[in-house]
Amino acid sequence: MDPLLYIFDLIVYIGIFGIVALSLNLEFGFTGLANFGKVAFFLAGAYTYALLSQIGIPFYLCLIAGALVSAVFGLLVSLPALRLRADYLAIVVLTFGEILRLIVKSEDWIAGGDWGISVSRAISLVGASPRVNALVNIGLVYLCLLVCFLLVQLLTNSPYGRVIRAIREDEIAAEALGKNRAKYKAQIFMLGSAMAGVAGGLYAQYLQCILPGMFMPMVTFTVWIMVLLGGPANNKGVLVGAMLIEVFDRGANIAKDYLILPVDPSNLQYILFGALIILVLFYRPQGLLKESSVKTKALELARYERSAAKSKGS
Repeated sequence: MDPLLYIFDLIVYIGIFGIVALSLNLEFGFTGLANFGKVAFFLAGAYTYALLSQIGIPFYLCLIAGALVSAVFGLLVSLPALRLRADYLAIVVLTFGEILRLIVKSEDWIAGGDWGISVSRAISLVGASPRVNALVNIGLVYLCLLVCFLLVQLLTNSPYGRVIRAIREDEIAAEALGKNRAKYKAQIFMLGSAMAGVAGGLYAQYLQCILPGMFMPMVTFTVWIMVLLGGPANNKGVLVGAMLIEVFDRGANIAKDYLILPVDPSNLQYILFGALIILVLFYRPQGLLKESSVKTKALELARYERSAAKSKGS
């Protein structure tokens, strides 16, 4: 394989999983929702995109439809699940992800079952070199990543963002102040699921083929590692985490072709992932980058007045 194409492939994967990591950060980092079924919404977006693309729907409508279907799944799961404690919520959503994967695997009439389904590229320039087409894909993926990043940044640095952080810290106190925690949680779950659906659509069109085996629970756990490593409630941190994990993942795939190890590099990768999470949780539980502060105008004004009062007092 062309080394430059391999680098382009890595860049695309960082962008796609950066979107998924941002969606989990919105749910867990800012709102405290332990979504251990993130792969379910990633799968829903991918299969929606694939099925619609086969009947000639334009790629941008396929992406939007994937986001909407994932958001609907997120709402349907969140309504009963959000009434549960955090640990039970994690189990319910994890189970939902496996049920959804087994449905698309077992029911051939939906999307080919184990044989999977082929997908056409969103944008493919006729006669262009593979490098040019790869650069086009990078542009598409990172445009979506930029939109998702700005959306999460604006949302979390607004009065709405203050509310979801308050719900994360103390649900009862937030409800005592008149905030409907169930409504906010359902909204965040829907938005996070929609973002994962967009990433799933991008993933499907980039690989041009999707199989049920691509959506194992390990995908969810890998995204969790990205968030915990980069720093929960820090959007730039989770993107750094996504980049590091994808580089590490790709490095393990290269290592098995050049190194002779007593353990298969693919299995060693998961062992090292586990060790990495243990080290991060023990020695830097806030992740590589600590939680970002809220930057609303009201808070900035309050900080300015507080510093001005201190300067006058001194």
